[in-house]
Amino acid sequence: MPASDQTTVAVSIVVPVRNEADNIAPLIAEIAAALDGRWGYEIIYVNDGSTDATGERLAAIMVQRPNLRQLRHAASAGQSAAVRSGVRAARGAIVATLDGDGQNNPAFLPNLISAIESGGGRVGLAAGQRVGRKDTGFKKLQSRIANAVRGVILRDGTRDTGCGLKAFPREVFLAMPYFDGLHRFLPALVRREGFAIAYVDVVDRPRHSGVSNYGFFDRLWIGIMDLAGVWWLIRRKKPTPVVTEVTGVTEVTDVTEVTDLTEVAEGAKVPGVTKVN
Repeated sequence: MPASDQTTVAVSIVVPVRNEADNIAPLIAEIAAALDGRWGYEIIYVNDGSTDATGERLAAIMVQRPNLRQLRHAASAGQSAAVRSGVRAARGAIVATLDGDGQNNPAFLPNLISAIESGGGRVGLAAGQRVGRKDTGFKKLQSRIANAVRGVILRDGTRDTGCGLKAFPREVFLAMPYFDGLHRFLPALVRREGFAIAYVDVVDRPRHSGVSNYGFFDRLWIGIMDLAGVWWLIRRKKPTPVVTEVTGVTEVTDVTEVTDLTEVAEGAKVPGVTKVN
């Protein structure tokens, strides 16, 4: 596609990475294979303070791919900060994310993007739900425990919030309160804003190379505090008011609250979408 600009970009793909040099080229090729000819798109890699050759590999590929962009954090700020930096810089109205280690298959991106497009403005998130996970037994166990605890407390109706494959309207993401760890609570926060969620089953696969940059004990207590904070945010949410501007002649409604989400894509034929609620 031609060089990305605001008139041609419909979809922005945001990929947060830290020390993933060997995974850069294969993943970009897969993203292009999934999206070429379907949407005008850009790929935004957010280099979260990498100390390996990640930046150099991206710079070399950018010469051949004008729709590839690189943002760099001077120091590592974490996955949520990297995703937020990418979304803020995005030119597309729809943003899709995936992890940079190769475990998320870009072949599922079209299903996620289509779920947002077909939602008629009511679907605020298309969330990948992993099947056949390729992680270690311990990592799968910790995810099951975390998802179970989160589901009981937040009641977000989501089996798997840890999958990096997601799509959402850019403006919906930017309207949500930001905090470190935000990416793990998107379903609950999107519901808090009154939107529905579409779920898309995705097949997990082993990472191409390297090791995970995220550890269990590093985020255990932070995750507990985040969970309490999100619960508080949900409890404190009040209905969005209907706002009208009084001009002296007539009233113009600017903002209306979406209350009926049960009809969202219930009968729609969206490939890959397993449920909308």
